[in-house]
Amino acid sequence: MAKTRTVYVCAECGGTTPKWQGKCPHCNAWNTLEETVEAPAQAAGGAHRYAPLASSSSVRSLSEIEARETPRQPTGLDEFDRVLGGGLVAGAVVLIGGDPGIGKSTLLLQALASLSASTKVLYVTGEESAEQVALRARRLGLQTGNVDLLAEIRLESIQAAVSRQKPAVAVIDSIQTLYSGELSSAPGSVSQVRECAAQLTRLAKQTGIAIVMIGHVTKDGALAGPRVLEHIVDTVLYFEGDTHSSFRLVRAFKNRFGAVNELGVFAMTDRGLRGVANPSALFLSQHEQQVAGSCVMATQEGTRPLLVEIQALVDSSHAPNPRRLTVGLEGNRLAMLLAVLHRHAGVSTFDQDVFVNAVGGVRITEPAADLPVLLAIMSSLRDKPLPRGLIAFGEVGLAGEIRPAPRGQERLREAAKLGFSVALIPKANAPRQPVEGLEIWAVERLDAALDKLR
Repeated sequence: MAKTRTVYVCAECGGTTPKWQGKCPHCNAWNTLEETVEAPAQAAGGAHRYAPLASSSSVRSLSEIEARETPRQPTGLDEFDRVLGGGLVAGAVVLIGGDPGIGKSTLLLQALASLSASTKVLYVTGEESAEQVALRARRLGLQTGNVDLLAEIRLESIQAAVSRQKPAVAVIDSIQTLYSGELSSAPGSVSQVRECAAQLTRLAKQTGIAIVMIGHVTKDGALAGPRVLEHIVDTVLYFEGDTHSSFRLVRAFKNRFGAVNELGVFAMTDRGLRGVANPSALFLSQHEQQVAGSCVMATQEGTRPLLVEIQALVDSSHAPNPRRLTVGLEGNRLAMLLAVLHRHAGVSTFDQDVFVNAVGGVRITEPAADLPVLLAIMSSLRDKPLPRGLIAFGEVGLAGEIRPAPRGQERLREAAKLGFSVALIPKANAPRQPVEGLEIWAVERLDAALDKLR
């Protein structure tokens, strides 16, 4: 086998140099040289170091290629399978990130314990010792007799073990702890993370082994390491939730084998993570009496409709610049909605502090939350509760119009199933057939929606 050597590549211009320098000699940019492995043009025996995945590289017509449904391997955790799109796919590479202590290792250890009953699995731990993993499995009461464990951080040793064991599913905990002997940089560096992830991805595609990698996150919540890490994998999952709360959310941001923005909801118990069958109940506060400043909205997370309570508090401001604070919603959008409320409904909040919160720690990014947010603000401003059993959704435009939301029928059915009786929705989302037990208030403009509640 031909010997490989390391070179330093400029992240700005792509130029290479055999030694590290503070300034790129090609484009004169500072601190842009990153260590990487230079593959030889031809390895011994005439085989390129990075051999193509397929034996033939001939050009074929797209219509001639047979498209087959990819079989999936359920993990035994229904909420995890929902986020994955039905289960793990052979040869797929999944990257899951989250805050420390959120439950990433616990989730995957539970999944492997369930999978080991029907297939061969391997757990590679680089952050904990084998004894620590065994203690966690015993504490969770898992049946791990068929789970193979490897405590190793050297990439070449892991590749050899995977090739020797030939598992159907392998978990790498975590990608930031691995290092390749061909690079001199420390584990967790940009070059090490990129090289180790690329090698493991190539191994998964060549052997058909499903590999799940755990990734660290930065203080901003983004996956640590180079951005290419998210590009080369098939699925990117984020594990969210407050460590002081028992509820955890797994959200898909990229999925080549399923829907993106899919959401899985778990509850952390003394026996590990348990799927929540009715997550809408988590995000709805139980008030004995109707309270002002509260509005329930129907949101859509992937293929799942969810009911989330939006709470608002409007109070007199004693500062020159009133505060605008949101939790779980987009802050800039709140300022825009308050301007629309003033222009098209004649309600000013220039001397009021406005606080908006999505109950339960869920993050809502879709614009269908506009109408519920404004209804909650108006309810708090007037100190008047909204009608009992009211649900709302709809995007509010700058001209004061109420725009439709996708999958309106599914949202309405979820609301009716949970006992809501009135739905304030965009006129374009009005169902052709009545929804049993649900009265529909369809509106076209913001002022008409507020008139319904006078």
